[in-house]
Amino acid sequence: MELLNDTLQIGPFLAVTLGIIVLFIGKRINNAVDFLREFSIPEPVTGGLLFSVLFGIVYAASGIAVEFDLAARDLLLVYFFTTIGINASLKDLLAGGKPLVILLVITITYMAVQNLVGISVAGLFELPAAVGMLGGTVSLIGGHGTAIAWAPRITEEFGVANAMEIGIACATFGLILASLMGGPIAKFLINRHKLAPEEVQSQDVGISDEARKAGIGSSDFLDAILAIHLSIIFGLLLNSGLDKLGLKLPLFVTCLFAGILITNLIPSNFPRLSGTSWPTRTPAIALIADVSLGTFLAMSLMSMQLWTLVELAGPIVAILSAQFVIAVAVNILIVFRAMGRNYDAAVVCSGFGGISLGSTPTAMANMAAVSQRYGASNLAFIVVPLVCAFFIDLVNAFLIPFFLANF
Repeated sequence: MELLNDTLQIGPFLAVTLGIIVLFIGKRINNAVDFLREFSIPEPVTGGLLFSVLFGIVYAASGIAVEFDLAARDLLLVYFFTTIGINASLKDLLAGGKPLVILLVITITYMAVQNLVGISVAGLFELPAAVGMLGGTVSLIGGHGTAIAWAPRITEEFGVANAMEIGIACATFGLILASLMGGPIAKFLINRHKLAPEEVQSQDVGISDEARKAGIGSSDFLDAILAIHLSIIFGLLLNSGLDKLGLKLPLFVTCLFAGILITNLIPSNFPRLSGTSWPTRTPAIALIADVSLGTFLAMSLMSMQLWTLVELAGPIVAILSAQFVIAVAVNILIVFRAMGRNYDAAVVCSGFGGISLGSTPTAMANMAAVSQRYGASNLAFIVVPLVCAFFIDLVNAFLIPFFLANF
């Protein structure tokens, strides 16, 4: 850690350490503030935003900017997306059936619309299309992870110097809007159409209680790490091959593909050095995913330089306002009707609110809140997570570069 030209530079080791501290502080704040828990604001978002504000105050008071070496953060991003690939089983994809296909088609179409809206509003302020993309699927449907992953490339290729801050700001406020939107939309639809579950269903979200109680042994953890590293190695080779063919994709995308391919092409009984089957949907993989994403987000958010956003406050508000109106309209007028106009459709709408402006955790939190109040919907908890955690990242990986290259 050293001070050079009014910039306090913090190395990678201290950056990771501070990121963990920020994550725990966010957890303590969320536990103490009912509002944050009610709207399912992620702990790293709470802690990271707090510290970015504090660093902004330091800059305003002293003129000293705080900068972090985020090399370790980038590795955490690769870890997280690799775990998504490892957890993507074709059996789960087939379980969604027709509703999955319908929601997927709507979501892909909406993603294109979201980018067009962002680009159009940015154009009204005479800003480049890349800024509009940062207010589109890069940050909203993509979330913090995608925004942070693509921001350096947008800065380098399109000259948007504060792309990181714009992307994170849009993702953060989009997350808040998504949390505020999902529950009220479901309540409106349920009350207006007098909907109720057709039968009593058990809650089916995430890892089972039995798996949690069983705990994670050292061998389970190392087995998961080995699977992740093998997928990353394959992802590196795939990335290099695609680069030679002229297709440049971020490393986290090819590692996602690598995890998917290995998970679904290698037989489950294939002999492995660990003596276990491939660790798809295991508690160890879930733990690594949570730790990677949480620390990654905390480090990214705490490193935001908020003072660079002042001159773009107007365009950001305009873009997010337009996106919010479009998202609500699509939810009520299209998603609800296409999904069957029943109780399951209403729960799916609450989740789509999380997809459209927030993230997978937001979608799950919205649906969980609705289910706990009105009744469970197993269909929603099959279809929405598959669209969120699997297809969106795949489609976005191709949609983002297409729009950046053609608009």
